[in-house]
Amino acid sequence: MGKEGFKGLRVWQKGKGLAIYIYQVTSSGNFVKDYGLRDQIRRAAVSIPSNIAEGDELKTDKQAVRHFYMAKGSSAEVLTQAIIASEIGYIDKTTFEEIENRCVEISRMLSKLISVRSIIG
Repeated sequence: MGKEGFKGLRVWQKGKGLAIYIYQVTSSGNFVKDYGLRDQIRRAAVSIPSNIAEGDELKTDKQAVRHFYMAKGSSAEVLTQAIIASEIGYIDKTTFEEIENRCVEISRMLSKLISVRSIIG
């Protein structure tokens, strides 16, 4: 992987970008007062790059794959919470579609990474 380590993984970069986007989206509007949903979607979003980083740093591929699956689950969690936020009027259609597209892309990338690391391990 080189000097960059997990920071060189495109999926980690995209996960970090999603987390930043979620923080921006939830810093205004109805999200500001809804501490429960705001904090939950933020935690789930931060969990994506965090689990990718932790998994990539672990010694075995089996351990790494476990963390990549957790990141994939967190991506589904963010998408679910975005669906709810959209349906209760917290985010508009464009914002929802952006979150959805990012979650789907991250999930696909993680599936490929899991497949590769499962073969190696």
